[in-house]
Order: sequence, then C-alpha cells, then structure tokens
Amino acid sequence: MIVTVTLNAALDRTVTVPNFQVGNRSRATSSLRQPGGKGVNVARALKRMNQPVIATGLAGGRVGTYIIEELTSEGILNDFVRIQAESRTSTAVIDPTNGQQTEINELGPEVQPAELDVLIDKVRYLSRGADVFVLAGSLPPGVPSDFYAALLRELRGAGLVSALDAHGPELRSGLASEPDVVSPNEREAEEIVGHEFHDEEDLASGVRALAEMGPRTALIHRSDGCVAAFESNGRKGGRVLRGRLSLPEVVSTVGSGDAFLAGFVCGVYRKRDPEDTLALAIACGAANTQRLGAGNLDPADVEAYMRQVELTQIG
Repeated sequence: MIVTVTLNAALDRTVTVPNFQVGNRSRATSSLRQPGGKGVNVARALKRMNQPVIATGLAGGRVGTYIIEELTSEGILNDFVRIQAESRTSTAVIDPTNGQQTEINELGPEVQPAELDVLIDKVRYLSRGADVFVLAGSLPPGVPSDFYAALLRELRGAGLVSALDAHGPELRSGLASEPDVVSPNEREAEEIVGHEFHDEEDLASGVRALAEMGPRTALIHRSDGCVAAFESNGRKGGRVLRGRLSLPEVVSTVGSGDAFLAGFVCGVYRKRDPEDTLALAIACGAANTQRLGAGNLDPADVEAYMRQVELTQIG
C-alpha cells in the first residue's frame, strides 16, 4: 500500500480563459473543481495507474468536507484528520491562446498542535499496512518547518520507503532525515543548492549535490524531462541519468510535477529498475499535461509516452 500525506489539502479550481488579461473582465469557457494539494494529486495519479493508495492529511470546514466527499466519489481511499479551520482554495487560470497559466494559492488553515498530534497518530496507524509514504506539499500556518523531517525519521526507523516533495526550509530540513526520494522542481532545487542551473553540467552537479545532502535518490523535474541521481556502490549521487521527452502540445502543466512523482513512486512500488522507473515518471508527468486538472492522466498516454522517453547517463 502507498500512503500520501497532504497537510495543506485544497479545493483546486481550474478555469480556462482565452485572452486572459489582468485588470480586465474575463469570461471562462470551462471550469473544473476537484480536491487538490500535492499529496492528493499524487494519490489521484496513482489511482489512475491502478496502484493501491490511501490519502491522508488535514481537512477542515466545508471545503474539507468537499475534499473528502469528492475523493470518495473518485474511488480514492482516504482517511483525513478533521481540523477546525477551513481548508484552502487554489485557483489556476489557463489561457489557451498563448499557453500561459496563472496560479493563485491561499496560504491555508491555522493548525493547532493537538490536531497535528492526531495526524501523527494516524500516520503511525496507517504505517502498519503501508510500504511507501509520500509526504508532499506546503505546510499550513502553525506547522513547524521541521515537521516533515521528524516524520521521515520515524518512517525510516520503521523500515518504510519514503518520498518527499517540498520546498524551502521544509525541504532543507527533510533532506537531512534521509528520505528515499526527493523530487523538487528546477527552481526549488536551485534554491537549496545555492546556484542557478545554466546547462547540463550545472544540472548534473546540482542533482548530485542534492543527493549528497541525504536522500538515496534525488530527482529534479523540468518542462523537458528530468535529471536524476541514484545511489551507486554505496555512494549517494554516484549515478546520474538525464531523461528527455518532447511534447508537441500542452493543455496544462498544473500538477505535472505531482504526476511525475506518482510515476516514480509507482515504479519503486513495482520494484522496477531505475531506468524503467524514471521513464515511467517522465511519461506520467507528460500525460498529465494533456488534460485539465492535476493527476487526471490516462494510462494509455503514459504507455505511449514511455516509448518516447530518451535516457542518457551523465558522467
């Protein structure tokens, strides 16, 4: 079983607005509402890939009720901790005329220490039947930045595989707890490593530096694929692979990083080799771009894109 943990779950609204201009009145041609937050998006993509997954985290107020009810209607097993404050709403505006997208994300609900304690107990309970845990997304107000780090240490002590997708202080502290997988995007990785990536050499050195900070596997995803550093012969970052995939058209990139991580976790859960796992991750991220809504991928698209992924070893 794979468990995803989303502390800052959301109601995600995606609206399509041709010729969107800030400051003007605009008319949407389509709209989509679904439960969101990184861990929820990962869970949806895993469900679409027919993997056993349960989503947990924090959900509050009417928005929290909507998140839980809609996940249940999607057939995604869930076991959220109810909190007092209202869960957030996130909005993405897609302009199909130029491919641009604008995202507006609320900060999230204020979380009380007692509510966090209940979530920790929930994670411990779910860990009894789990193989892989995915900790993903921002931390809402009231949650200490080292929360992921403490949870990762506990999961590692229980012998469970863990994946972390966070940014800033949450990612930096989490790296030291040695998760099995980390998956920041390029900008988030640059912030942690301390320099921009201008070419392939920068990418390779950056992902190696990320791996040397603690994780067994470091992934940096970007629009044209990813770069990955795997543990080799006991050395973290000892093997680096570059994966590429060109897409002729993109509907929306919202949630593609989450689908990418879902594909990688799927490969890990199925015990596939690193090359196959990386190709699956890239294909899932690409399949997500073909539809509105995070994690709404089609397994047929994933299979087709896997055959187009190009992998090369760096160094």
